[in-house]
Amino acid sequence: MSALRQVMCRSTASLQLYQANRAAAARWASTASTDGGPLDPKTALARPDELEQRNKLSGKITVPTAVNLSPISGVPEEHLRERRVRIHIPPKNAMQSGTDNVNTWQIEFDNRERWENPLMGWASSGDPLSNMNVQFGSQEEAITFCERNGWRWYVDGAEKPKKERVKNYGINFAWNKRTRVSTK
Repeated sequence: MSALRQVMCRSTASLQLYQANRAAAARWASTASTDGGPLDPKTALARPDELEQRNKLSGKITVPTAVNLSPISGVPEEHLRERRVRIHIPPKNAMQSGTDNVNTWQIEFDNRERWENPLMGWASSGDPLSNMNVQFGSQEEAITFCERNGWRWYVDGAEKPKKERVKNYGINFAWNKRTRVSTK
């Protein structure tokens, strides 16, 4: 082989090696800049079509239309036609002195017909939704739940901010007439 041909083969091989290293460096830079952390060997060694497929599968699925669960809820239609759901904060138990579980919201259906059972004297009802008790963390969650099920709803009673009391033992002995508590 001539010397010229040997030089040309070496330059072509080195050019191909340079281009392969450049492509690998670009791929490494793109993956390192997106996650900012250490390089994952699975993504570094993957082909571009595999990376694209992984990116497609890692995303969240969004539904563009509103979801209505009323046809599949299983509740008879006659129980839902003229009923409304009351969204409210349930009152605190009389035996409870703390403030635990007072920030929940609850839904409640209006009552339908009830009758007294002739055998035992208990109150009976043919309404499957009268005993339903569902609690939510916020008012918005309860409204969303009612709208998904196709129920008409209303909010009863808004949140009332509590008045902050001063809880300091020294206030009992203060000379200020407005804050002093009488012991007589």
